[in-house]
Amino acid sequence: MQKKLSALAVGQKAIICSLEDEELVLKLMEMGFLPGEEITVEQIAPMGDPISVMVAGYQVSLRISEADTIMVEIK
Repeated sequence: MQKKLSALAVGQKAIICSLEDEELVLKLMEMGFLPGEEITVEQIAPMGDPISVMVAGYQVSLRISEADTIMVEIK
């Protein structure tokens, strides 16, 4: 079952399935958000934005609007 990355809770792991926003695809891929890559939600800010994730060996902060464009499958 696919979900948006923004719907995951802290500590959840998933596999990236697709990137939905054509304008952000190149930016996200350069940061390591590639289909098939494992991703873990590390932290969520108190107000819910931004979130911090671990992907491709890096810790990256994303806005919720960016995380909404990343479809993942929970492990």
